Amino acid sequence: MRVISGSARGIKLESLEGHETRPTTDRVKEAVFSMIQPAIGGAVCLDLFSGSGALGIELLSRGAKSVIFVEGNLKLKTVILSNLNKTKLLDRAILLFQDVYRSLEAQGGKTFDLILMDPPYLKGDIRKCLDLIAKLDLLSENGLVIAEHDIEDADILPCNAYFESLKTKKYGKIGVTVFRRHL
Repeated sequence: MRVISGSARGIKLESLEGHETRPTTDRVKEAVFSMIQPAIGGAVCLDLFSGSGALGIELLSRGAKSVIFVEGNLKLKTVILSNLNKTKLLDRAILLFQDVYRSLEAQGGKTFDLILMDPPYLKGDIRKCLDLIAKLDLLSENGLVIAEHDIEDADILPCNAYFESLKTKKYGKIGVTVFRRHL
């Protein structure tokens, strides 16, 4: 796993062995970032269920202003910190070691231009997060939410009236859906 583009391009990132994480493949990462590239420059971002931090680090490498990483696994917090140090992007990052839902509640009053989430598959987390993001009004006016999910996950649609789905792309068994606020 490596950083695909930007200031940290080519740097190899650490991840945990085993079933605790499911790193986003380079193919899926390239597709995700090609979909959202115009929105990245100067963006204030939130990376939920951060895992190794690869998605948030890719945002920083490509010019995002800042990223808040949220991860509840202590081993993964250490991996994210190591990856941020390795890529020299720690100065624009905040790393929160806490439950995603508590973290969202704590963000009240802030807005984000991009929110990425790659939760455990088929557990209902995408809908719960979208509902909480809407309730707390955490997405900026032109903001986007990008969710990686199992293609069988019916949990993501339909979502609340706050969001509309812009597109869903499928890569084998993985789906990526981009949401925006209803205009």
